[in-house]
Amino acid sequence: MTSDFNYGVCGVFCEQCPTGNGLVNRLAQELKRLTSDFSDDFPDCKDFNYTEFEKGLNYFSEEYGCPGCQSISEAWCDVRRCEKAEVKSCLLCDEFRDCPRTEYQRGRYPFVLEHYERVREVGLEGHFEEERKKAEKGLLLNDIRKY
Repeated sequence: MTSDFNYGVCGVFCEQCPTGNGLVNRLAQELKRLTSDFSDDFPDCKDFNYTEFEKGLNYFSEEYGCPGCQSISEAWCDVRRCEKAEVKSCLLCDEFRDCPRTEYQRGRYPFVLEHYERVREVGLEGHFEEERKKAEKGLLLNDIRKY
């Protein structure tokens, strides 16, 4: 069942996103823990301000994150305004390759075109299972997307 997976309707598999899978949050918490004993060792100086650094860690460990497109509706997302909104994933839509609503995703995450083809071969569930295995092995969107 697709509800067991964290994915964007647009074709991005969120379990590979360091924000969507909580990695950024966990790493910030760990760095905060590891540096907490050293706070007095870092006097505020021209090049480094520990207090500001700690504020950043607090932000990334407590506030920063993404609940995923399945949980929220972003006003900027063209995909959400599609008249075929009842489709579980754009990867199931025959118009995906040329759809103006997924142009951003195809440009920034060109691998979604491969995902589209893979869904044709193994189905949406099969594709998500494959992507989850990649995520479990450590694959992150940062490693495969274009900037």
